[in-house]
Amino acid sequence: MTDNVMSFFAAWMLTHEVADEGLKAAVLRGEDGGPEGMGGGPDAFVNGLAAMVAEEKEKLKRDLEARARGEEVAIEQQTDPAFEELRFEVGELRGRLDNIEGLLETLVRKSGS
Repeated sequence: MTDNVMSFFAAWMLTHEVADEGLKAAVLRGEDGGPEGMGGGPDAFVNGLAAMVAEEKEKLKRDLEARARGEEVAIEQQTDPAFEELRFEVGELRGRLDNIEGLLETLVRKSGS
């Protein structure tokens, strides 16, 4: 029984090791190809994606290390132009509603006096 368990864990470890090595190789190929390399060849997209994910992983590691040292970490947020336009329009509507509310309050005061 012990031999079966040891063989299972050895196979599990080997599987993860091979997958890790394959991913590391894809990251290197993706870094070498650069952003324009994602369109060249059947594995180019996977390689480019692996490189981008690896870059994000390194940023995450730096952020976690900074937080462990007690440093404040600013979260980078990329704004979507459509979302920003929607935010602007909602702000405009809010301003118009405030204006209408003020006019209605003025009318109520004048009609009540």
